[in-house]
Amino acid sequence: MQSFFQKLLELGGPLLLGAGTTIGITVASLVVAIVLGLTLSLIRIMGVRPVNWIISTYVEVFRNTPVLAQIFIIYFSLPYLGINIDPFPAAVIGLGLNGGAVLSEVFRAGLNAIHHGQREAALAVGMTPWMNLRHIILPQTWRITLPPLGNYAIALLKDTAVVSAIAAPEIMFWARNLVTSTFETTFVYILAALLYFCLSFPLARLVEHFERKQRAWQ
Repeated sequence: MQSFFQKLLELGGPLLLGAGTTIGITVASLVVAIVLGLTLSLIRIMGVRPVNWIISTYVEVFRNTPVLAQIFIIYFSLPYLGINIDPFPAAVIGLGLNGGAVLSEVFRAGLNAIHHGQREAALAVGMTPWMNLRHIILPQTWRITLPPLGNYAIALLKDTAVVSAIAAPEIMFWARNLVTSTFETTFVYILAALLYFCLSFPLARLVEHFERKQRAWQ
Protein backbone atom coordinates (compact mmCIF):
# COMPACT_ATOMS: atom_id res chain seq x y z
CA MET A 1 0.00 0.00 0.00
CA GLN A 2 2.82 2.38 0.86
CA SER A 3 4.50 1.72 -2.47
CA PHE A 4 1.19 2.42 -4.23
CA PHE A 5 0.85 5.86 -2.64
CA GLN A 6 4.53 6.57 -3.22
CA LYS A 7 4.07 5.70 -6.88
CA LEU A 8 0.91 7.82 -7.01
CA LEU A 9 2.73 10.86 -5.62
CA GLU A 10 5.73 10.32 -7.87
CA LEU A 11 3.71 10.01 -11.07
CA GLY A 12 0.78 12.24 -10.18
CA GLY A 13 2.82 15.43 -9.77
CA PRO A 14 3.86 15.82 -13.42
CA LEU A 15 0.37 14.85 -14.59
CA LEU A 16 -1.18 17.55 -12.38
CA LEU A 17 1.29 20.01 -13.87
CA GLY A 18 0.10 18.91 -17.29
CA ALA A 19 -3.51 19.34 -16.18
CA GLY A 20 -2.84 23.03 -15.63
CA THR A 21 -1.58 23.35 -19.19
CA THR A 22 -4.54 21.34 -20.48
CA ILE A 23 -6.95 23.73 -18.77
CA GLY A 24 -5.05 26.74 -20.13
CA ILE A 25 -5.12 25.44 -23.70
CA THR A 26 -8.80 24.52 -23.41
CA VAL A 27 -9.88 27.92 -22.08
CA ALA A 28 -7.75 29.93 -24.52
CA SER A 29 -8.85 27.82 -27.51
CA LEU A 30 -12.50 28.03 -26.45
CA VAL A 31 -12.33 31.84 -26.27
CA VAL A 32 -10.77 32.00 -29.75
CA ALA A 33 -13.36 29.56 -31.12
CA ILE A 34 -16.34 31.42 -29.61
CA VAL A 35 -15.20 34.87 -30.77
CA LEU A 36 -14.31 33.60 -34.24
CA GLY A 37 -17.39 31.41 -34.61
CA LEU A 38 -19.81 34.12 -33.49
CA THR A 39 -18.18 36.73 -35.73
CA LEU A 40 -18.32 34.47 -38.77
CA SER A 41 -21.93 33.50 -38.12
CA LEU A 42 -22.98 37.15 -37.83
CA ILE A 43 -21.21 37.95 -41.10
CA ARG A 44 -22.84 34.99 -42.85
CA ILE A 45 -26.39 35.99 -41.94
CA MET A 46 -25.78 39.34 -43.64
CA GLY A 47 -25.84 37.43 -46.93
CA VAL A 48 -22.86 39.00 -48.75
CA ARG A 49 -22.14 36.28 -51.32
CA PRO A 50 -18.38 36.65 -51.96
CA VAL A 51 -17.68 36.87 -48.23
CA ASN A 52 -20.03 33.97 -47.49
CA TRP A 53 -18.23 31.84 -50.06
CA ILE A 54 -14.87 32.51 -48.38
CA ILE A 55 -16.28 31.74 -44.93
CA SER A 56 -18.02 28.59 -46.19
CA THR A 57 -14.76 27.38 -47.71
CA TYR A 58 -12.91 27.98 -44.45
CA VAL A 59 -15.61 26.17 -42.46
CA GLU A 60 -15.67 23.14 -44.76
CA VAL A 61 -11.88 22.84 -44.88
CA PHE A 62 -11.42 23.00 -41.11
CA ARG A 63 -14.43 20.82 -40.30
CA ASN A 64 -13.45 18.09 -42.75
CA THR A 65 -9.72 17.76 -42.10
CA PRO A 66 -8.05 16.30 -38.98
CA VAL A 67 -7.32 18.87 -36.28
CA LEU A 68 -3.92 17.24 -35.73
CA ALA A 69 -2.98 17.90 -39.36
CA GLN A 70 -4.04 21.53 -38.94
CA ILE A 71 -1.89 21.90 -35.82
CA PHE A 72 1.08 20.29 -37.60
CA ILE A 73 0.73 22.72 -40.50
CA ILE A 74 0.68 25.70 -38.12
CA TYR A 75 3.56 24.48 -35.97
CA PHE A 76 5.90 23.08 -38.62
CA SER A 77 5.12 25.27 -41.64
CA LEU A 78 5.18 28.77 -40.15
CA PRO A 79 8.95 28.64 -39.45
CA TYR A 80 9.48 28.38 -43.22
CA LEU A 81 7.85 31.82 -43.42
CA GLY A 82 10.15 33.15 -40.72
CA ILE A 83 7.50 32.83 -37.99
CA ASN A 84 8.68 30.73 -35.06
CA ILE A 85 5.90 29.67 -32.73
CA ASP A 86 5.95 27.79 -29.44
CA PRO A 87 3.82 24.67 -28.86
CA PHE A 88 1.30 26.37 -26.55
CA PRO A 89 0.24 29.19 -28.93
CA ALA A 90 0.37 26.78 -31.88
CA ALA A 91 -2.05 24.49 -30.03
CA VAL A 92 -4.36 27.39 -29.18
CA ILE A 93 -4.36 28.71 -32.74
CA GLY A 94 -4.94 25.28 -34.27
CA LEU A 95 -7.71 24.26 -31.89
CA GLY A 96 -9.19 27.76 -31.99
CA LEU A 97 -9.37 27.87 -35.79
CA ASN A 98 -10.89 24.40 -35.89
CA GLY A 99 -13.36 25.31 -33.17
CA GLY A 100 -14.27 28.56 -34.90
CA ALA A 101 -15.38 26.57 -37.94
CA VAL A 102 -17.46 24.20 -35.79
CA LEU A 103 -19.04 26.89 -33.62
CA SER A 104 -19.84 29.16 -36.55
CA GLU A 105 -22.41 26.56 -37.60
CA VAL A 106 -23.71 26.27 -34.03
CA PHE A 107 -24.15 30.04 -33.74
CA ARG A 108 -25.65 30.31 -37.21
CA ALA A 109 -28.28 27.73 -36.26
CA GLY A 110 -28.98 29.66 -33.07
CA LEU A 111 -29.34 32.95 -34.93
CA ASN A 112 -31.62 31.41 -37.54
CA ALA A 113 -33.82 29.97 -34.78
CA ILE A 114 -34.82 33.50 -33.71
CA HIS A 115 -37.97 34.65 -35.50
CA HIS A 116 -37.42 37.49 -37.98
CA GLY A 117 -40.42 39.25 -36.51
CA GLN A 118 -38.43 40.04 -33.37
CA ARG A 119 -35.82 41.90 -35.41
CA GLU A 120 -38.50 43.82 -37.27
CA ALA A 121 -40.32 44.70 -34.03
CA ALA A 122 -37.10 45.97 -32.45
CA LEU A 123 -36.40 48.22 -35.42
CA ALA A 124 -40.02 49.40 -35.43
CA VAL A 125 -39.75 50.71 -31.85
CA GLY A 126 -36.65 52.70 -32.72
CA MET A 127 -33.84 50.36 -31.70
CA THR A 128 -30.69 50.58 -33.78
CA PRO A 129 -29.34 47.40 -35.42
CA TRP A 130 -26.59 47.30 -32.78
CA MET A 131 -29.10 47.65 -29.91
CA ASN A 132 -31.24 44.96 -31.53
CA LEU A 133 -28.24 42.65 -31.74
CA ARG A 134 -27.05 43.35 -28.21
CA HIS A 135 -30.37 43.31 -26.34
CA ILE A 136 -32.60 41.02 -28.42
CA ILE A 137 -30.64 38.70 -30.70
CA LEU A 138 -27.47 37.77 -28.80
CA PRO A 139 -29.08 36.98 -25.41
CA GLN A 140 -31.46 34.53 -27.09
CA THR A 141 -28.67 33.09 -29.20
CA TRP A 142 -26.56 32.40 -26.11
CA ARG A 143 -29.48 30.68 -24.41
CA ILE A 144 -30.15 28.49 -27.45
CA THR A 145 -26.52 27.58 -28.09
CA LEU A 146 -25.36 27.12 -24.49
CA PRO A 147 -25.90 23.31 -24.35
CA PRO A 148 -24.03 22.60 -27.62
CA LEU A 149 -21.32 25.05 -26.54
CA GLY A 150 -20.91 23.10 -23.31
CA ASN A 151 -20.70 19.80 -25.18
CA TYR A 152 -18.11 21.31 -27.50
CA ALA A 153 -16.07 22.50 -24.50
CA ILE A 154 -16.03 18.94 -23.11
CA ALA A 155 -14.91 17.55 -26.47
CA LEU A 156 -12.26 20.27 -26.74
CA LEU A 157 -10.88 19.42 -23.31
CA LYS A 158 -10.33 15.82 -24.42
CA ASP A 159 -9.06 16.85 -27.86
CA THR A 160 -6.19 18.76 -26.26
CA ALA A 161 -4.50 15.36 -25.97
CA VAL A 162 -3.49 15.64 -29.63
CA VAL A 163 -1.23 18.64 -28.96
CA SER A 164 1.22 16.38 -27.13
CA ALA A 165 2.37 15.57 -30.67
CA ILE A 166 3.99 19.03 -30.86
CA ALA A 167 5.39 18.76 -27.31
CA ALA A 168 2.83 21.03 -25.67
CA PRO A 169 3.28 20.05 -22.00
CA GLU A 170 -0.29 18.94 -21.26
CA ILE A 171 -1.49 15.73 -19.60
CA MET A 172 -0.70 13.27 -22.39
CA PHE A 173 2.73 14.81 -23.00
CA TRP A 174 3.71 14.12 -19.40
CA ALA A 175 2.04 10.70 -19.50
CA ARG A 176 4.16 9.66 -22.48
CA ASN A 177 7.33 10.96 -20.83
CA LEU A 178 6.53 9.09 -17.62
CA VAL A 179 5.85 5.86 -19.51
CA THR A 180 9.19 6.21 -21.29
CA SER A 181 11.11 6.79 -18.06
CA THR A 182 9.26 4.42 -15.69
CA PHE A 183 7.64 1.80 -17.97
CA GLU A 184 4.52 2.04 -15.78
CA THR A 185 2.31 2.14 -18.87
CA THR A 186 -1.01 0.97 -17.45
CA PHE A 187 -0.75 2.91 -14.19
CA VAL A 188 0.24 6.17 -15.88
CA TYR A 189 -2.49 6.07 -18.52
CA ILE A 190 -5.13 5.16 -15.93
CA LEU A 191 -4.05 8.22 -13.92
CA ALA A 192 -4.19 10.37 -17.06
CA ALA A 193 -7.67 9.08 -17.91
CA LEU A 194 -8.86 9.78 -14.35
CA LEU A 195 -7.53 13.32 -14.60
CA TYR A 196 -9.46 13.94 -17.81
CA PHE A 197 -12.55 12.50 -16.15
CA CYS A 198 -12.15 14.76 -13.11
CA LEU A 199 -11.88 17.78 -15.40
CA SER A 200 -14.71 16.91 -17.78
CA PHE A 201 -17.29 15.36 -15.41
CA PRO A 202 -18.17 18.61 -13.57
CA LEU A 203 -18.44 20.37 -16.92
CA ALA A 204 -20.77 17.66 -18.20
CA ARG A 205 -23.00 18.05 -15.13
CA LEU A 206 -23.07 21.82 -15.69
CA VAL A 207 -24.14 21.30 -19.30
CA GLU A 208 -26.96 18.99 -18.15
CA HIS A 209 -28.07 21.66 -15.67
CA PHE A 210 -28.32 24.29 -18.40
CA GLU A 211 -30.12 21.85 -20.69
CA ARG A 212 -32.76 21.28 -18.00
CA LYS A 213 -33.13 25.03 -17.51
CA GLN A 214 -33.51 25.51 -21.25
CA ARG A 215 -36.28 22.91 -21.39
CA ALA A 216 -37.99 24.70 -18.48
CA TRP A 217 -37.80 28.04 -20.35
CA GLN A 218 -39.39 26.44 -23.39
